[in-house]
Amino acid sequence: MTVAGRLSRPGDLKVLDDAPGSVPLLLKAALPAIPGVSALPGLRKPSSTELPEIGFARKDVPIDAGHVAAYAAVTAFPRKDTLPLPYLHMLAFPLHLSVLTDRSFPFPAMGTVHLENTITQHRALTADERYDVEVWPQNLRTHRKGRAFDLMTEISVAGEVVWEEVSTYFRRGGGDEAAGAGKDFPVVTDGGVDWRLGGDLGRRYAAVSGDRNPIHLYAATAKAFGFPRQIAHGMWTKARCIAAIENRLPDAVRVEVAFKKPVLLPTTVRFAKETTETGVAFSLTDPKRDAPHLTGRATAA
Repeated sequence: MTVAGRLSRPGDLKVLDDAPGSVPLLLKAALPAIPGVSALPGLRKPSSTELPEIGFARKDVPIDAGHVAAYAAVTAFPRKDTLPLPYLHMLAFPLHLSVLTDRSFPFPAMGTVHLENTITQHRALTADERYDVEVWPQNLRTHRKGRAFDLMTEISVAGEVVWEEVSTYFRRGGGDEAAGAGKDFPVVTDGGVDWRLGGDLGRRYAAVSGDRNPIHLYAATAKAFGFPRQIAHGMWTKARCIAAIENRLPDAVRVEVAFKKPVLLPTTVRFAKETTETGVAFSLTDPKRDAPHLTGRATAA
């Protein structure tokens, strides 16, 4: 069964002159999670089974080469003339938050889980280009354990679509066992290398990405939202895995991942990859239990 949802870009995206500040948006996202606050005027979410006709855009966005270098350093990409494949998510993320915290959006941002992510790059990209960024929600649907929806990102240069992203989010509750559970990629088990992740990883990635969700920062702030200690950002885990295989990937490429068990920090994780007939399969697992944190694949676009 599919829940009613919009399947195409809204006709009129709200164009923002500057990137919205992530701290005010994250505060706006966190407030409804406080008991009683969600009922206050201006914070109450609508009761709806449909996604609103909203979307946000930025035009002619320049790239800061220093920021690219900082991103590459925290995600282990080599310094190159081209942008790291997942880097343009940095331009999209503030617009994602704008959608999730909009008064018309039916789900609170806190407690909404990033379930899957697909990035499609159509050619190599550089910091010398200027980018138009568009973000909108679509495809609200029933999940086995709740409901899922997609945040769509389309990034263009002079009218040419060069980079696309589908970020699939999940809300627990109201599911249907007959519905699908989303993408599922095989876990790569042969070989692999262990990565030791420090307790400050979430704070270091937050400083670059602007994603200062408290679940990623400190044990105390993560415990307030039900985690035993802070967890790594899902998009850091994806970026770190891509960095480990980027020399095997073509310029036009699609990288799909499913986020599984959260990565509690500090910890050690195991990255493994294998070449397939269509590209590269990879996974990030708990080396003590072989439980997957992330599974994915990269194929030519």
